[in-house]
Amino acid sequence: MATQDEFSKTAEDIKHLNSTPADNDLLELYGLYKQATVGDCNTDKPGFLDFKGKAKWEAWNKLKGKSTAEAMVDYIGKAKSLIEVHGLKA
Repeated sequence: MATQDEFSKTAEDIKHLNSTPADNDLLELYGLYKQATVGDCNTDKPGFLDFKGKAKWEAWNKLKGKSTAEAMVDYIGKAKSLIEVHGLKA
């Protein structure tokens, strides 16, 4: 089981990647982070022309029902795999 400290450290580490991951990876991380910190999506879907906001909302909303603990574990796993691929800035 992931601890809050491990989650917080990983969330900070992921901000220091050597290169930017693919958009899909970033959206997955965003959804998992929001699910772990807020819980189920609690905002209205953004308007049709807000493409970025809509993509982020959909990434979070599709995780509805996932527990915060499970989202933390999944976030840490995804972040660590991206850190392996992209590396951290020195």
